[in-house]
Amino acid sequence: MSASPNPELDLAISRIIKAPRSLVWSAWTDPSRFEQWWVPEPARCKVVAMELRPGGAFTTQISENGGAFQPHLSACFLAVEDGEKIVFTNALTGGWRPAEQPFMTAMVTLQDHPEGTDYHAHVMHKSNADRNSHEEAGFYDGWGTVIEQLARLVERHVQ
Repeated sequence: MSASPNPELDLAISRIIKAPRSLVWSAWTDPSRFEQWWVPEPARCKVVAMELRPGGAFTTQISENGGAFQPHLSACFLAVEDGEKIVFTNALTGGWRPAEQPFMTAMVTLQDHPEGTDYHAHVMHKSNADRNSHEEAGFYDGWGTVIEQLARLVERHVQ
C-alpha cells in the first residue's frame, strides 16, 4: 500500500534518525515507549488501545499542563508491515467502524539508511481545506517536535 503524494491534499515530513530501524519500530509499537514521544512535551500521552493489525484500534489521550487526560486520537490501523510501515486513519475507529469526524490518514514508513533510519510520514486529507487547516494548526512544528522526541528516545540507546 502506497499513495502518490498530492500537494493539494497531503503533508509530509521526513528525518534521518541515527538509530537502527528496529529501535524506531519498537518505539512505535511498544505502548510504554510510544507514550514517551507521541505528543509534544511537556504534554503527556496515554495509550488506551494499540491493536497493531489491520482493523485494530489506535486510541490515545493527552494531558496538558498536568491536567486530566483528554481524548487525543481515535483511529484504526489500516496496515502494519513489521519493521517497515504503519498506516492509520481517524476516518475509522477500531473494528473498521466509521468515525464521526474523519480528518486524515497517515502513512509512516521506515527504511534503512547509512546513518540509521529514514523516517517518513505522509499525511493525507480528504480536502484542500483540511490539508491547509492541518498545516496552519502547526503540522510541521507538531510532527517535527514528536519526531525529534522519538529520535532522542532511540538515539540514546545507540553507542
